[in-house]
Amino acid sequence: MTEKHPDSDLIDRLGGTAVVARLCNVKPPSVSGWRDSGIPDARLMSLRVIRPEAFEGPAAAVAAQPAAAQQEVGHG
Repeated sequence: MTEKHPDSDLIDRLGGTAVVARLCNVKPPSVSGWRDSGIPDARLMSLRVIRPEAFEGPAAAVAAQPAAAQQEVGHG
């Protein structure tokens, strides 16, 4: 079983797979893949501008980091 990526919680805070797909103008299966691999940095920056409230608070702290920083945290 694959460990859940912190961005999966962010996708939920943004309204779920279908909502994030609409916001990013991609198909839902792409967003489903991001639950395992993480949201691409360019999409993450766009989402931060579109829905800043999803990035506020302690639960959002890890998900708000770029993918490279999340990988470093996970390997430390």
